[in-house]
Amino acid sequence: MEFQVRLNKVEARVFGCLIEKAFTTPDNYPLTLAAVTAAANQKTNRDPVMELDEVEVARALDALANKFLARRQWPANSRVEKFSHNGKDAFSLEAGPLAVLAELLLRGPQTPGELRVHVSRMVTIDSLESLYAMLQPLIERGLVERLPPAPGSRAERYAQLLSPDVYPTGNKPIERSDEYAALQERVKDLESRLARAERQIVRLAEKLGMSLEALAQAGREDLDLE
Repeated sequence: MEFQVRLNKVEARVFGCLIEKAFTTPDNYPLTLAAVTAAANQKTNRDPVMELDEVEVARALDALANKFLARRQWPANSRVEKFSHNGKDAFSLEAGPLAVLAELLLRGPQTPGELRVHVSRMVTIDSLESLYAMLQPLIERGLVERLPPAPGSRAERYAQLLSPDVYPTGNKPIERSDEYAALQERVKDLESRLARAERQIVRLAEKLGMSLEALAQAGREDLDLE
């Protein structure tokens, strides 16, 4: 079963934060608008780092609530509205897969090794096999996809699909330095010179009435005499 929910970059960041903080700061959960904004702008465990104001975050929270991904709450003895995620019920996910989804929303495509390290701050992951078991329901629901290795790497990656435009998954071409470009030009020049030399040797052999093999043998004999 695939979910058709799509989030913009602010909604993706806010949704990821709501899931993350449910794991990492349960005593201070649900979150106030100010706390959600601070989490969204956090400089650690975020890529990219964002600078959102409360108006933008409030708009994202409204959108998430309309998509049944967030809840508004008025806890007892609280004078302000608070917010929590609804990911477990919306996607029928357990804690492990939810934590993986949050990490991919907050930091983009990652290898299994990176995910195991980063997600471990939210839930315990004993092995890569445990991580793959958490990824499986996300893939089955169309929330995560497997990507080929990045250029220069042999490790597969995984990316979330709730907001695919936030972290484009196409492999970018490798940028070439000026030194590399100069080397390419040098190789082309040498190849051109070699081709000219080969043509000159062919013409010389024709003038002498010799085959290329005979001409080469004569050249080797001259070198031996020297």
